Amino acid sequence: MSDDIPVFDRLLEISDLLQRDMARAFDGTALTPARTHLLWVLHHAGPSTQQALAQALEVTPRNVTGLVDALAASGFLTREQHPTDRRATLVTLTDEGTRAMAAMTEERAQLATALVAGLSDAEVAGLRHGLDRVAERLRELIALDAERRASDERRPA
Repeated sequence: MSDDIPVFDRLLEISDLLQRDMARAFDGTALTPARTHLLWVLHHAGPSTQQALAQALEVTPRNVTGLVDALAASGFLTREQHPTDRRATLVTLTDEGTRAMAAMTEERAQLATALVAGLSDAEVAGLRHGLDRVAERLRELIALDAERRASDERRPA
């Protein structure tokens, strides 16, 4: 059991380092991790409604409105009337947003390559397998916790 703690601590350290690197990359720009996540989703999904973005990001529609407002003001995306649903707004990347996502995609690939430079193919495969298992187990634990919480809420007081 004591060997598990250093593994968890290393995962936390890596998460922190990645977040700090991202914050450094966005320093002096209008981008934040939350805004970038929205752009990343939009980049991969294509033009989307704010409702679809809220679901994809697992945040409230009000939260998406704030993110979209800031990104539109910064020139990364536009809002347009949905072509078939008068009640919906369609959010689309601008040319600037598309360029930013292309640059981030390239930077992501470069960082991914640099992070495993010097590791053998077998080490990379082992790392990938181990991380896949850890991520799978974390998803399971989160689902179990959500089920437990839902069950607790259904219990009479």
